Amino acid sequence: MKIAVSGGGTGGHIYPALALIRQIQKEHNDAEFLYIGTEKGLENTIVNRENIPFKSIHITGFKRKLSLENVKTVLRFLKGVRESKKMLRDFNADVVIGTGGYVCGPVVFAAAKLGIPTIIHEQNSVPGLTNKFLSRYVDKIAVCFEEAKAFFPENKTVMTGNPRASEVLGQDGIRGRQSAGLKSGVPAMLIFGGSRGARPINDAVLKTLAELGEKPYQVLYITGDVHYDDVQKEIELVGSPENVIIKPFIHNMPEVLAGADLVVSRAGATTLAEITSLGIPSILIPSPYVTNNHQEKNARALSDHGAAELLLEKELTGKKLIDSIDRIILDKDKMKNMKEASRKLGIRDASDRLYKLMDELVSAKGK
Repeated sequence: MKIAVSGGGTGGHIYPALALIRQIQKEHNDAEFLYIGTEKGLENTIVNRENIPFKSIHITGFKRKLSLENVKTVLRFLKGVRESKKMLRDFNADVVIGTGGYVCGPVVFAAAKLGIPTIIHEQNSVPGLTNKFLSRYVDKIAVCFEEAKAFFPENKTVMTGNPRASEVLGQDGIRGRQSAGLKSGVPAMLIFGGSRGARPINDAVLKTLAELGEKPYQVLYITGDVHYDDVQKEIELVGSPENVIIKPFIHNMPEVLAGADLVVSRAGATTLAEITSLGIPSILIPSPYVTNNHQEKNARALSDHGAAELLLEKELTGKKLIDSIDRIILDKDKMKNMKEASRKLGIRDASDRLYKLMDELVSAKGK
């Protein structure tokens, strides 16, 4: 089987694609892959590191205001469609899967026009412009939130979940704790703001360090590489409590996440898929700087079901953060209830569901 995959721009589009590829490789050890992304996108670096054949096209997103740049984007889209058709013909793709980002537009559209079976995967509760556009042309639409179904044709839409959720299962949480310097037998909280960190979260945490040092739990605080030096300067002034471990980045996040009792984070789709798969309670501080405010809507999909507490960035203070943490982690009954609610929302066989959807589609089309 020959599978073409496209997804780019952010890790939230790329990592689910790679998780799916790994699942397909388990089922079909002779499967061949072609990943189509952009040359300057994050996907170029990440996918090449995985030794997956990679080709690129040049594409940009539409501006929300009328501009000459949108005319250029249309021309780039048309050129991208022509280039994608050639790549897909040369590869002789059996199926094409788009996991989000501007680059999926011309690639998946080209596949649909060639009659190749197509699937798009929407990670968020509110879809972006590209997947809304592609939904008219593709064969199947895989979603991760019940809330996303309303945006797509009912007869095409299937709840699969996020393949990254499957990858965190089976991780050694004890080893994850040890690798991060966390003690066993003491409740552990993980605070992070995404791969690059989040300054508002960092500011709130720094204001609570002295108080955190008096708590009966421990904290692993991931600042993000770009903020680490500034945080360290602040730490030198106020001191770092023994129960607070500060790191710029961790490379074994699934393992560390599996050892956490409570998570404080943004509300990216992949993060939420991972924590619900593991059944971890969370305090979610959605980024207000994303398209359609989709992170807040993602977060509400958990908070409305009792799996998380929602704390808006505009309301974030050190006191509110630590009050939320204490209210959850120091209350055993609340922790238990939130764990159960989180686990109910998790889809632990997401990779298998998406693989089966792809396999059924290819079989139905006689490829």
